[in-house]
This record gives sequence, C-alpha cells and structure tokens, in this order.
Amino acid sequence: MESAKLIATLTGMMRDVDIAEDLAHDALVIALERWPEIGIPDNPGAWLMTTAKRRAIDLIRRRKLRDQKYEEIAHGIDLYKMNDADPTLEGEIGDDLLRLIFMTCHPVLSQESRVALTLRLLCGLTTDEISRSFLTSKSTIAQRIVRAKRTLRSKNVPFEVPTGKALKDRLSAVLEVIYLLFNEGYSATSGKDWIRPLLCQEGLRLGRILAEIVPYEAEVHGLVSLMEFQASRLKTRVSATGEPIVLLEQNRGNWDRLLIRRGQAALNRSQKLENTLGPYTLQAAISACHAEALTAAQTDWIRIAALYEALSRVTPSPIVELNRAVAVSMAFGPSYALQIVDKLSEESSLKGYHLLPSVRGDLLVKLGRFDEARTEFKLAASMSRNDREKEFLLKRAKECEP
Repeated sequence: MESAKLIATLTGMMRDVDIAEDLAHDALVIALERWPEIGIPDNPGAWLMTTAKRRAIDLIRRRKLRDQKYEEIAHGIDLYKMNDADPTLEGEIGDDLLRLIFMTCHPVLSQESRVALTLRLLCGLTTDEISRSFLTSKSTIAQRIVRAKRTLRSKNVPFEVPTGKALKDRLSAVLEVIYLLFNEGYSATSGKDWIRPLLCQEGLRLGRILAEIVPYEAEVHGLVSLMEFQASRLKTRVSATGEPIVLLEQNRGNWDRLLIRRGQAALNRSQKLENTLGPYTLQAAISACHAEALTAAQTDWIRIAALYEALSRVTPSPIVELNRAVAVSMAFGPSYALQIVDKLSEESSLKGYHLLPSVRGDLLVKLGRFDEARTEFKLAASMSRNDREKEFLLKRAKECEP
C-alpha cells in the first residue's frame, strides 16, 4: 500500500527510478526487522517514508555529493529531525505520484513499456500479474521493465509534469496507466481480496488532478466519469465476508449517489468537448446506463450493446468483444451471445484468460446446459489467481451439479 508513495517521493529525490525502488524495498526490510521489536508505529507510512529518505540521504553522502542538485536536496531536507507523524508528507506525495506517472510515460519508452513499468511501480504488481493484464508472457514483461528503467536512467528523463505538446504526447499513456491502476483495484488480479479500494481511490484522485491540468481534453473527463461511476458501486461489490456480488444482484440503494452525479457531470463535459466519443467516454456512457437504472430490470441493455458495438470499432479488442457478448446476451438472448464467445475461443491472446470460460459458463446456464457450464466454471476457477474469485467460480460450478 505504501510502496508507490515511497517510490514516487524517492524518485523525486534521486532522479532514478531503479534506485528509488531499491531504497523503498530497503525501508520495508528495515520495518520487517524492527517492528517486531518496537511495535508498529502509529503512522506506519510516515515511518517508512522517513526511513527511506534517510537511506537516500546516506546514499547521496556516500557518493560524496557528486552532483550539485543532490547536494542541495541533501542539505535542504533535515530528515534526522523529522517526526514519524510529519503532517507535510501527504502534500508531497500527491504531486510526486503524478510526476512519476508522467516520467514513466515518457515517449523515449514504447507504449507497452510505459504501462508495464508504471503498473510495477504504482500498483506494486508482479511481472506475472502484469503479463496477465497484457495477455502476454511473463518473460516479455520482465524484459520490458528492465529495459525501461535502463532507458530512463540513460536519457536523464526529468521528474516533472510536462506542459504544452510534451504533455499532450504522453497523455494517452498516462490515461491508460490510471485506467489500469483503477481496474486493478476494482477487480484484483490476484490475492485474497476481490477489490483493493485504495488503488481505486488513488486512480480516481490522479484522474481528477489530471482533469484540472488539462480541462479541454475530452478523454480525460471520460476516464474520470468512468471511474466515478465504477467507484459508486465499490461498497456493494463484496459481501460483509468479502465474497463477490455480481452487478445484477447488488443493492442499488447503497450505490453512492454523489459519485454518480459527479460521473454524470464529467460525462457531460466530455461530450461537450468532442462530438466523436473516445474509448473512455464510451465506457463511461455504458456505466451511466447502469447508474440510471433504479433496478436491474430497468437496465437499457439494447443501448449498452450498441455502445459496446461502437467501442469495438474505436478500439478493437477481444476483451471488448467479450463484454459485448454479455450485453448481447442480456439484450437479445444467450444464443446470440454464445456464438460471439465461441468465436473468441479461437483467439490465441485469450488462452488462459479466465473470464472467457466464466462468461461461457454463464451463457450455458441460461440455456440450461448445466453439465457444460460446470466444466467451464471449473476451468475458469483453475485459471483465476484471485482467491475470492476462485471460490465464487467453484460455487457456481457446484450449483450446476444435478
């Protein structure tokens, strides 16, 4: 939870992502060694930040202050007098996280490398988890991350939020990173919890800041709108014991109406700025359809299916097509949707993607083909890395037994 904040601030000090990550890991190791003896501090995040900064200052001094900028940083921050509960830390962190995203989304890196590196640093995702998000191999992602760090260091990429054309050139990659950051919180790739609300909050916060920096970019408002709508449902996505609750079974009375109003306002801003809707605005429009329906039965599935059709033309993707199949099932029946899903089974990029058999199993249940559905749910469970999701899928498989 604290890793991204540590890396962002340390990158601002050291101007080197690789060193910042090492220093953050050092601070976590020190905590593991000392906290069993002294107890967990009242403000663990501030303790870790202070420890990491002290390590950074020690490293700078050991290098004999070889760079004047390092010297100014070292003398300008009196870390040894810093209180564990220093109230100024939060203010620093907010700006540094956004700077880190823009730094790792520099055009000297490929689009894939930018996103992979930022997911590693900000989300703390493993290379295995990132490879599943990209639907590619673990070794490929590992190579991208290593090369990206090396390139940032060799090119002396500045730690800053750019302006003008430089900002516009990096915007699409930054939006993708924030989108993936939020999604990892909304539906965790692995672990014991199905959602990670703190990642959602961080993604939404960064999106709102970005909307203030570039208020005339329609897709920025589109992404913020999407996240506002999705965040409004977070509290209803899991039960009191942490079990997943699917969209159609959620208590809509507990959806956050304030976030829904904010989402609608951001969607309106995006639509006023651009006649042709981009991928984030289209997804926000889909979420708006769910938010406007007071009950699951009132959902306008025909409109949602049409919006997914438009999205598939703007950004063709097998995952978009899989989502379209779900909407087609609700609008026109499972038989039509199953034809789409069966065709997707031939996609090599979806091999090992657990949601494909999960969706297919759901369609087979609606068609009364329970034996086949049980097989699909078991297959999906074997592919999932998230404990809660695995339990949920196995439960669905059991419900299909005679």
